[in-house]
Amino acid sequence: MRRHKVMVVEDDDEIREVLIEILEEHGCEVVGAANGALALAYLKSATVLPCLILLDLMMPVMDGQTFREAQVQDPVLANIPIIVVSAYRDVQANAEKLRAASYIKKPPRIEELVSAVEQHC
Repeated sequence: MRRHKVMVVEDDDEIREVLIEILEEHGCEVVGAANGALALAYLKSATVLPCLILLDLMMPVMDGQTFREAQVQDPVLANIPIIVVSAYRDVQANAEKLRAASYIKKPPRIEELVSAVEQHC
């Protein structure tokens, strides 16, 4: 896999760290954020934007939907694709509502994560 920069927005520290570790083991540069507000702050100051954002829906401070609404309002950030990563039963419907490139149900399989990065980066 080429060296891709990916952002993982997930409030559960353990899940976020596992996702980061898996992606790093597959050659990605990964940045994590514990909620949408931290993710937006990072993105607005980043010199190199990620090619993909893995986005949890349920988070404190700023949830996935609110993050996505702010992201698409910013012309610099609007075109970064997101993949919703969620345990929601209706994750597909939520992903479609957010115009996500795709979705992955928790717990994700390694192959799903790697394939998603290869497909969208």
